[in-house]
Amino acid sequence: MHLPEPPKLEEEQNHIRMQPLVVILGPTAVGKTEVSVDLAKRFAGEIVSADSRLLYRGMDIGTAKPTLQERKGVTHHLIDVADPDEVWSLADFQVAARQTIDGIISRGRLPFLVGGTGQYIRAITQAWDIPKVRPDPRLRQALNKWALEIGPDALHVRLSSVDPQAAASINSRNLRRIIRALEVIFTTGRLFSHQRNTGFPLYDVLFLGLSRPRDELYRRVDSRIERMIENGFVEEVRRLLDCGYSPEIPVFSAIGYLEIIAYVEGKMTLDEAVTLIKRKTRVFIRHQANWFKPDDPQIHWFRVSHNCVDDLESIIRYWLKGAKDEKV
Repeated sequence: MHLPEPPKLEEEQNHIRMQPLVVILGPTAVGKTEVSVDLAKRFAGEIVSADSRLLYRGMDIGTAKPTLQERKGVTHHLIDVADPDEVWSLADFQVAARQTIDGIISRGRLPFLVGGTGQYIRAITQAWDIPKVRPDPRLRQALNKWALEIGPDALHVRLSSVDPQAAASINSRNLRRIIRALEVIFTTGRLFSHQRNTGFPLYDVLFLGLSRPRDELYRRVDSRIERMIENGFVEEVRRLLDCGYSPEIPVFSAIGYLEIIAYVEGKMTLDEAVTLIKRKTRVFIRHQANWFKPDDPQIHWFRVSHNCVDDLESIIRYWLKGAKDEKV
């Protein structure tokens, strides 16, 4: 078993040690919730969600949010902190996550940053310098109108002409991210890719990646989506719409919601919606792999199995012991 390097002393002034942060990452439906809850219990830890979809209240089934039973006994943070029509930027998440992690550390507990949203994890672990640009409704409306006129692919080409690095990191079908990138560029005069500029790391991070064979992962996705429907996903969407939330709000861009909205509005059958959700989720899983690659030397990958939590526990204890020994 390849063991990770123990946390090292910070080389900055006063030689203050960076505090430990365990990151558990992996694709959708790999099993991050079960593994992280088990580990947090073993280490008196607390979990900080790094999933952009879990921020929003009332969106439980369609986001596969950890249930109240799963959260029992382990404190979870950054879940159910915003209404669906509130907009949380990456900068908002970064500030909230840092404050939360520092609070956990101050209580003498071990923070676990858990999720599959690559940007959220990298923003914390690489200390990204993120432009703090509030959404500009008028500019965004103009960009949306432009997108309708020329199409997402053409808008992506326009982004590529002004910020090739940003365009290379954004899928040409991800209209929301393309528009956000152009919004930041037009508002600040700075390239959107500059948000990837990294600062001095704030934490000593142990990256633990969870994996499964792709065909097994796809089967788990299909089963999860079918359970979502059985557990009331359609009713959840109807309830959100009945509360007055517009189908146009950005949070409904999460996979599944637009498809169920289309079904509710009579634009497709439920079978068609489910098939489309499954297909989009598979594409999303492949996109997640671009953020966390199997050959990334920082990430210690583990195949999810009945004894993988024991192996992960051993890795974490070794890593933490190294930090304690260095401190003496």
